[in-house]
Amino acid sequence: MSGHFEPLPGGGATVALDDVEISIIRSLAVQLMELIGPGPAVDASADPLAELFAEGPSEPPADPVLRRLFPDAYGGPGGPASAEGAAEQLAHSAEFRRFTENDLRAGKRENALTVIRSLDGLTEAGREGAVLELSAEESRQWLGVLNDLRLAIGSRLEIDDEDDTDLLFRLPDEDPRKPMVMAYLWLGGLQETLVSTLMP
Repeated sequence: MSGHFEPLPGGGATVALDDVEISIIRSLAVQLMELIGPGPAVDASADPLAELFAEGPSEPPADPVLRRLFPDAYGGPGGPASAEGAAEQLAHSAEFRRFTENDLRAGKRENALTVIRSLDGLTEAGREGAVLELSAEESRQWLGVLNDLRLAIGSRLEIDDEDDTDLLFRLPDEDPRKPMVMAYLWLGGLQETLVSTLMP
């Protein structure tokens, strides 16, 4: 799989994808939407502003992939030394999550839906695959999805830093993680070329 993004005039990006690449990205984007889940159940007919003021969860997700996609806003390595400071950070993170997570999830769902729709709308450019052309805004949405997919796969592969990535190159072919590793590395290459198209 050798597809890479190239810039388009006006700030967009283009990439040639074969049928296998299209299928893989689309499948992963659908899985990402399923993982993120539907939005909150809000009765907008009773109150048109209800969705704007709907509160999200205050606890981090149980799934480690979702925890990577929706990390705590406060805390992390090198946090406060005292128990009181740690409790304060947890309280701040819970409050921040309560008012932001629904919007973050909606944004990630919308980005994934853009990827799926753009792949579904491809016109055939011959028997070898198709050429995808994205606007500047669609390029940013694609970049968000590629990042989310790499975070999700990296979490499943228990990749925490660059040293872990180096180990992936040395996995034997019979290792059951190999297909996921190949997808992770390929998506990283796509992400890198898309970033370069968005740079001024």
